[in-house]
Amino acid sequence: MAAKLISLACIRGESSSSSYGNLSPRPHYPSMPKYPKGFLSLEQEKGMDGPESKALFSVVGMTCAACAGSVEKAVKRLPGIREAVVDVMNNRAQTETIRETIEDVGFQATLVEDETNEKSTYVCRIQIKGMTCTSCSTTVESALQAVPGVLKARVALATEEAEIQYDPKVISYNQLIEAVQDTGFEGILISTGEDRSTIHLKVEGLRTSTNSMRLIENSLQALPGVQEVDIDPELSKVSISYKPDLTGPRNFIEVIESTGSGHFKAMIFPQGGGRESLREEEIKQYYRSFLWSAVFTIPVFLTSMVFMYIPGLKDVMDTKVVNMLTVGELIRWVLSTPVQFIIGRRFYTGSYKALRHGSANMDVLIALGTNAAYFYSVYSVLRAATSSNVKSMDFFETSAMLISFILLGKYLEVLAKGKTSEAIAKLMDLSPDAAILLTLDSEGNVEREEEIDSRLIQKNDVIKIIPGAKVASDGYVIWGQSHVNESMVTGEARPVAKRKGDTVIGGTVNENGVLHIKATRVGSESALAQIVRLVESAQMAKAPVQKVADRISKFFVPLVIVVSFSTWLAWFLAGKFHGYPKSWIPSSMDSFELALQFGISVMVIACPCALGLATPTAVMVGTGVGASKGVLIKGGQALESAYKVNCIVFDKTGTLTMGKPVVVNTRLFRTMALQEFYELVAAAEVNSEHPLAKAIVEYAKKFREDEENPTWPEAQDFNSITGHGVKAIVRNKELIVGNKSLMLEENIVVPVDAEEILLETEGLAQTGILVAIDRKLVGVVAISDPLKPSAAEVISILKYMKIRSIMVTGDNWGTAKSIAKEVGIDTVIAEAKPEHKAERVKELQASGYIVAMVGDGINDSPALVAADVGMAIGAGTDIAIEAADIVLMKSYLEDVITAIDLSRKTFSRIRLNYIWALGYNIIGIPIAAGVLFPSTRFRLPPWIAGAAMAASSVSVVCCSLLLKNYRRPKVLDNLEIGGVIVE
Repeated sequence: MAAKLISLACIRGESSSSSYGNLSPRPHYPSMPKYPKGFLSLEQEKGMDGPESKALFSVVGMTCAACAGSVEKAVKRLPGIREAVVDVMNNRAQTETIRETIEDVGFQATLVEDETNEKSTYVCRIQIKGMTCTSCSTTVESALQAVPGVLKARVALATEEAEIQYDPKVISYNQLIEAVQDTGFEGILISTGEDRSTIHLKVEGLRTSTNSMRLIENSLQALPGVQEVDIDPELSKVSISYKPDLTGPRNFIEVIESTGSGHFKAMIFPQGGGRESLREEEIKQYYRSFLWSAVFTIPVFLTSMVFMYIPGLKDVMDTKVVNMLTVGELIRWVLSTPVQFIIGRRFYTGSYKALRHGSANMDVLIALGTNAAYFYSVYSVLRAATSSNVKSMDFFETSAMLISFILLGKYLEVLAKGKTSEAIAKLMDLSPDAAILLTLDSEGNVEREEEIDSRLIQKNDVIKIIPGAKVASDGYVIWGQSHVNESMVTGEARPVAKRKGDTVIGGTVNENGVLHIKATRVGSESALAQIVRLVESAQMAKAPVQKVADRISKFFVPLVIVVSFSTWLAWFLAGKFHGYPKSWIPSSMDSFELALQFGISVMVIACPCALGLATPTAVMVGTGVGASKGVLIKGGQALESAYKVNCIVFDKTGTLTMGKPVVVNTRLFRTMALQEFYELVAAAEVNSEHPLAKAIVEYAKKFREDEENPTWPEAQDFNSITGHGVKAIVRNKELIVGNKSLMLEENIVVPVDAEEILLETEGLAQTGILVAIDRKLVGVVAISDPLKPSAAEVISILKYMKIRSIMVTGDNWGTAKSIAKEVGIDTVIAEAKPEHKAERVKELQASGYIVAMVGDGINDSPALVAADVGMAIGAGTDIAIEAADIVLMKSYLEDVITAIDLSRKTFSRIRLNYIWALGYNIIGIPIAAGVLFPSTRFRLPPWIAGAAMAASSVSVVCCSLLLKNYRRPKVLDNLEIGGVIVE
């Protein structure tokens, strides 16, 4: 018998799984509960406070989920167990108890090392300042990827961020920042270590002396759970990385203020060190640079283009200063110099950094173009100043106006790029600024209320949520009842009822009652933080189509430089050898100057930025829009695959159906009270973890309305037969509950009446459970799992979209076919094991289909991974959500259509961006090179070419921003969207 491993995670929970983790609305409330006496001691007895202890077991002898359920059930009953959650796919058993309990239920358990306690990789995020095009991001990415200890590095031009997976034993995040800076760009740490929480405190009275800093650092390091302390004396800032299970920010403040005889005062560091402030600072820098550039450039433009046509002013401008050097030329020289070397310094630095690492970027083109114009103008005016008969012909306005227009373009670009990440900003803004912390006495009564900064909340704090306030932290209700609007996080439109034991999500809004919640996940562990991380990671991920831009960027700038030089040379030689009439040359210049203007125009009109921004900006906006609609898309790869999907494989239970089976009919073949019948059946089924068993137990509770958690008769010799049912002795009666094949195996006669009822139930898409007492068939229980609202309409719309739908389920063929017929699916695979689902997906892929898999359970994970696009229902298991490429947070089936439609719209926008960016360069460069000049005398002055280049990048970003107006297909608005409340 093969050895199997299970994972049992220790998390808070009550004996009934339905009392924890169920976010569905409840039909009615009991009377308002009160804190029981000895509330805190009860919580401690259950192990809800204090550090968690875990052990990892290898469990030998399990063959199926029923075996795992037996182990879980036995472990849950032990005192001190918070909860044991079975996860067969992870092949681990973590629990807080001894192996004898597992062995008592008939399996062999061996203690093994817990490999999951310590992560071997961290994820570091760094803001990178100074990148201008795809060439820059590729250079940084290659440099980071080459660093020893770096497992994976991704650099996104649109977000100007790097996400690096690294081994902390080999390299530190400081060395990663140094690696970024070595490539010539500025690196600023955003976050490091996904498994750690970090808090920043401002400490008043912190002196720069080594002793005071060491005193604080040693005091903090002595606290349990503190992993790293970093002190910045200049900002009086202390950054602490810690384990939220063991300690929290209030403890740090208390320790700091009690250190050094009360000389120190600590508080949360003021907001402003994050990415948004960096983005705002960048916007301000470009704005200031453009304004100063405009101050100098406007007079240059006026003296060059306007004053020359105004009598009086023309004479002043033409006044000689030295030899042939005029006042106008001197003014232009003086005013354009600070623009070229002070305001335009960023282009020199950018060029130097790029060329030093063997690459060429947009800065190289700008620097070459403006320098050519500026230094030729300097040569021209110096020649005029030293000659009595040679007039100057300067291009100072070209270099100054070029830099001004490019700065204006960059300002508009960063302004627009900031709006592409508004989804993340909105998500982060959901967290409330303040929270009401409750202090309880030993009997659980409220002693004191205190308003604190929500960032100071620690695990196991009790928080009061008043009507209209945002929930300050993830947790569960310990007192009160209310309705909570979770639409901002899950997309669920209807307020969700909450009472004692129900979970709440930080950032959601409490509507009409007072709730007391116990914080379970704070800081980086919260659901909101995880969603933000998921969206951030999605916006970092490159779509495969972006490889086109990356490949082009490698040779784009060098090619443009060659074309530019060739253009100048061609026009210069044509002028030198009279290849065109002299009448073509404008009166204000000679053939060399005409050729130079064509060359500069070619150099500055080429725009690698537009190509580099075409994909990432659209992906950013698309994933952000998806997140706001409850569809979390994990990056460009998922988007690109989703728009090609032409076949969708649906799991049945929990995907097409509600995933909550209910008893709909009972037929008895002998006279006995229905209550007695269900007493016996529930006593046997309460030991099983199967969803159908839970449905029977829940139905049996209706006969015990006076009891919230009824006690069932003891079941002896309980035995679960995988895929068939259960056997047990209850009240000295032998009970066999299961399907027809189990009855036949046990040699129990199934009468014709029962056969007919089974056929009838299967025809109605129901599952028939047979019950035998003392080896005589006494009844049939019909169980139904209701279809999700509008499931049939969704399948119909997918057919209209030319997408094939297939249903794969582990359920029996009769029920599977009935469900498929009801929703309109033609192809059905029933009685499929997890590996069979994945195999079926691979078969479809081999047939040429681009396959999406929609599922919600652990057993769907192999298929979700195998599919081109895995879509997990948001209410499903964490493993399914982890394995999926797209998460449907609202658990609405119609969001499958939303996800595919959004991906199609996003990729049509990416294609439009590429058509514009490539078309702009393909058309713009020849025009700048003067192909129209011989026939039309039309030429593009360099400053207009520069303005066109700046406009190109802005237009691509704005084109992507139009995705923010995305509306899901109108046909979905006509569907009746609503939950099914099962009484």
